[in-house]
Amino acid sequence: MEETFFQKLQRARPADAGHVFLFLAAAPVALVYRFFRRELWLLCDNKNEARDNGWQLFKYICKEHPEIDAVYAIGKRSPDREKVLKVGKTVNYGSFRHWVLYLAAKYNISSQKGGKPNAAVTNVLETKGLLRNKRIFLQHGIIKDDMPWLHYKNTKMKMFVTSTRREQEFISSKFGYPEGAVRELGLCRFDNLHDYETVPRQVLLMPTWRSWIADPTSASFEIEDVRNFENTAYFKAWNSFLGSERLRNILCENDLHLIFYPHRDMQKYLGSFDITDSSITIAGFPQYDVQKLLKSSAFLITDYSSVAMDFAYMDKPLVYYQFDYEDFRRGQYPEGYFDYKTDGFGPVFDSENDVLDCLEAAAKGGFVQGAEYSRRHDEFFDLCDTENCRRNFEAIMSL
Repeated sequence: MEETFFQKLQRARPADAGHVFLFLAAAPVALVYRFFRRELWLLCDNKNEARDNGWQLFKYICKEHPEIDAVYAIGKRSPDREKVLKVGKTVNYGSFRHWVLYLAAKYNISSQKGGKPNAAVTNVLETKGLLRNKRIFLQHGIIKDDMPWLHYKNTKMKMFVTSTRREQEFISSKFGYPEGAVRELGLCRFDNLHDYETVPRQVLLMPTWRSWIADPTSASFEIEDVRNFENTAYFKAWNSFLGSERLRNILCENDLHLIFYPHRDMQKYLGSFDITDSSITIAGFPQYDVQKLLKSSAFLITDYSSVAMDFAYMDKPLVYYQFDYEDFRRGQYPEGYFDYKTDGFGPVFDSENDVLDCLEAAAKGGFVQGAEYSRRHDEFFDLCDTENCRRNFEAIMSL
């Protein structure tokens, strides 16, 4: 859903104004600082975590290329901060020093479009051509849909990482980037998906977010009334699923344990899910790590989340539960090149009972991936190795 300027303004926070002053104070310092650190690489993921592609690339650089002047930005109170400090140099995310490094760095590298000291202020600097350093988008997941906010006019990024030929072709033709900017290199975190041990009876339920619920504006009410989370279709569908007597019976009869881990932007609502069944765990950050859950689980239930791509990359079985397809397309992501029914890595349903039928059949069959979905895996993932960090590093060096 492309937002109007007024709707974007509704997302502004008082802290954004403070970052204008931090930028103005940091700018002259960065001009001098740049002379001393001409080859600085500044990396990050989300403010509060080091668990995505930026972190994986940072670890690779520190281990394989210690000659590179690399710094990782992480929140001062992040539970992942200590592990980053053990690997290499850090800076407090959003601090004055972060601003200095951001303005002085030769490369700004992140898995997040907003992976900067302050997304609102830096977006103006970057898209208006006021800052011309080399910005590399490592990506947060394989893109399937059209995402207007990632079009070149809204980012002006120097390099855009993709992971498959189809994804690369779609973004090259649709997003407006200059020739050569969109590179098929693979997600750095995929290097870790070749060494895993599956917990045989563990089922993972991981739906994605709903932008109109997680960060509402006046446009949200064009989809539904979001004033009470428990009245939304999202809550009603997942709460019904988790509280289903039939689900409890399937879990009990097949000795299964289900972990419910929604997208981080929806985890503020976890308290609304009052599930007491011992065979179901309501999980959240930071106690649980997304990649560890994906690697250890035998079966995935999701809706539209790109984590399905990570799971399918390991050729594990999954099912899509898409109870609000039209609203999702209208309110969040317009359709892209990927059709769930013909390209997806598992069956697609819009009813709870059908998903439960699928889960029960998969459990009784030992969670074995079907031949058709393995074939789709082989056709889709033309890069399937442990060289993703290396390819990303070498591509950045060649800029």
